[in-house]
Amino acid sequence: MSRSRSFLAFTVVAFLNASLTQSQAQELLLPLRETARPETTKGVPHVQIGIDAVPALSEELQRRVAEFPDVRLGPTRVSLPGAVGFQLADDITLARPEVVVGGREFAHLHPDGSLHASLSPEIALAAVAAGWAIPHPWANQRPGWEGFVMIYSPISEEELEVVMDLLRSSYGYVTGRSIPE
Repeated sequence: MSRSRSFLAFTVVAFLNASLTQSQAQELLLPLRETARPETTKGVPHVQIGIDAVPALSEELQRRVAEFPDVRLGPTRVSLPGAVGFQLADDITLARPEVVVGGREFAHLHPDGSLHASLSPEIALAAVAAGWAIPHPWANQRPGWEGFVMIYSPISEEELEVVMDLLRSSYGYVTGRSIPE
C-alpha cells in the first residue's frame, strides 16, 4: 500500500448516549493500518498467534491509560495471567454497564501487547474494517458485547497513537465521559 493511501481515514461518529446532541458527539479518525493483521485464535482464550509485544510500547500504553480519570491498572479479572486490567473507579457512574466485561474492567492488555476493549458497535466495525481489530469470538453471543474487540498489538509509535484513540473511545463509550487527546 502506498504511503499516500495509508492516510485515507474512516470517520466514525459515535454518540455517547441517546441524549447527546450532534455537537457533543465524539469523532474518531482511523487511518488504514499498514501492517498485516496478526492471526488469532478462534476461541477463548482469544490471543494473537506468533506476535510478541514491544515492551516499550506496552509500558507507554499503560502509563497513558493510568492517567485516564478514575482508572486504576491492576491484574485483570477476566483474562489470562499476566494481563493488565483497566479498572474504573467504583464511584463513577457507567453510561453502559452492560458492555463491561468483568467487574468494572473496560479493557485489558494481554502479555502479547494486544488488548480487548468494549467499543461502540460503529467504532468496532470501523476498527475491524481499517485493520486495527477483530471481533471477540463471543461478540455476537452476549447482549452488549457487539463492540467487544481485540485490538492488535501496536508495533510502532504511530500504531500506538491509533490504539490510544481506540482506548479513549472505549473509555468514553463505557463511562459517557470524554478524554482530551
